[in-house]
Amino acid sequence: MLNALRPLFAKLLTPLGQALARTPVTPNMVTLAGTLGVAVGALWLFPTGHLFAGTLVCWGFAMFDMLDGLLARVKGSSGPWGAFLDSTLDRVGDAAVFSGLAIYLARGGGGGGHQWGLAGVALYCLVAGNMVSYARARAEGLGVKANVGVAERSERLLVALVAAGLTGLGVPFVLAIGLWAVALGSTVTFGQRVWVVRKAVGPGSGETGAERERERS
Repeated sequence: MLNALRPLFAKLLTPLGQALARTPVTPNMVTLAGTLGVAVGALWLFPTGHLFAGTLVCWGFAMFDMLDGLLARVKGSSGPWGAFLDSTLDRVGDAAVFSGLAIYLARGGGGGGHQWGLAGVALYCLVAGNMVSYARARAEGLGVKANVGVAERSERLLVALVAAGLTGLGVPFVLAIGLWAVALGSTVTFGQRVWVVRKAVGPGSGETGAERERERS
């Protein structure tokens, strides 16, 4: 859904990308810096209760996810390695955000005592988000385009960070609402992608036992 806004963000970031293109900075450096920034913000600031500050840090570094691709296009250095690194480190950043929130809740963040149930929801969001991404990657490996769903990565991250930021400003119940929304949206999106593949390949895709074993390894 938010992919429709990508051209606008790309236009806003183009001057910065063009400036970086005149330096030795590479797109992969930007990718690594963005992931490191998100991880530090989420795993340091969220567990210690600095939700608003953590949200600002994570959101700022999450913008690197667009800047690295823009820089790669300007420099003409786009390639499979950069795409692999970018998508893989996206999972690391997402894991840091939801792990940080889970730790915050498990430690009794907000003064409401240990919120183990909601911490479990945060961890479910982490796992479900990875399953959504895996379903798309596996589908593409089968030659099926499965980039559908009500809650793609950008939506999941936006809802989680907005909920965390508002909680940091003292808005009650919003973190619980946000996490449950991400959990439900991720589950629905995973089901949508599975259904797309099911319709495309049918129940008997002819995958061999050896191929299944490689997939499990």
